[in-house]
Amino acid sequence: MRKEGRQIMEFKDLRNLAFAAAKAGKNAPVAYSFTQDGKTENFSSAEVNEALRNELEKMLGNGNNRYANYRDNKNVIFRLIEETIDEVLPAKVEQQYMDFADVRVLAQGDKAIFRKRITEASRKRAKGFVTKVGLAGRYETFMLDGTEIEVQMSAIGAACRIGFEEFLDGRIQFSELTDVILEGMDEYIYKEIAKALESAVASLPTPNKAEVAGFDEATMDELLAIADSYGHASIYCTQEFAAKMVPAEGWISNDMKNTLWDRGYLASYKGHQVIILPQSMVDETNTEKVIDPAQAYIIPVGTDKPVKLAFEGPTCVRETSENDDWSTDLQTYKKFGIATFLNHWMCSYRNTELKKATR
Repeated sequence: MRKEGRQIMEFKDLRNLAFAAAKAGKNAPVAYSFTQDGKTENFSSAEVNEALRNELEKMLGNGNNRYANYRDNKNVIFRLIEETIDEVLPAKVEQQYMDFADVRVLAQGDKAIFRKRITEASRKRAKGFVTKVGLAGRYETFMLDGTEIEVQMSAIGAACRIGFEEFLDGRIQFSELTDVILEGMDEYIYKEIAKALESAVASLPTPNKAEVAGFDEATMDELLAIADSYGHASIYCTQEFAAKMVPAEGWISNDMKNTLWDRGYLASYKGHQVIILPQSMVDETNTEKVIDPAQAYIIPVGTDKPVKLAFEGPTCVRETSENDDWSTDLQTYKKFGIATFLNHWMCSYRNTELKKATR
């Protein structure tokens, strides 16, 4: 790959460029390296995205031949989108949610089977159990034996409409379509993880969960004592919840006050790491949050993660062009499943003063 003019890339190089563009941070100084004739060139995130746009524009061309070139090359573009999603989405999900979710990538037709890890603490104190989780009736979990579960697959999809005149004028960038699809699928998965965690709370033993109007140290300490008996626990919550986890006035130091002012919350609570769950809105009306800010999850390190998530088979992209205005719909299909694997070592604190609705 050269920064000056050249021929259209081979597909494998174009695919690597698309992977790099999708994976790179927006301000990454080096997002992709290309070696040719013994010379290595480094490209920033901005340069990688610009190079990808240029390559796709070369494929499609400009002016009167643009639509004809699209018909000739559209399957290459669809394959590029499919392989980029398969390369980036599972790894992105695993990286973001690794603290509380196990992620598997399966070949088409393989079963998503998760084995319960038997820890010394669980042998001594409790037996894990598996529960069915119905997220809008889509997912179920089937017990195979005492230590395994199978997660049933469903499908997630994304669709976007491309205006015909916008396409002919070159105002539609296919590299940007991939970004939109990836972001949409990732956001959907995060919403499903939130539903799964909320479903898990309902099946916890009574001593493992508490509902309090506000933050009460004694209650949180009791829950931490239960979770800590299975392994040192971390607290997972939104920043809104974490901001309320402040020691009584007589116990808060000046350093803590400075941290609260600079960060908005304390990164640890009595030796337990506080891990912030990213928050977003359900839709553009900004009336409901995705993650319930009232809820904190207390999970011991080294135990089974409560959420099990699997991707099966390749991503599929298809085009539908039945619209009267000649606009084109691109539809994306990906098989995905999620379930909760419940144990007696997870605890839940609910601060009823915090609300999911913004009004």
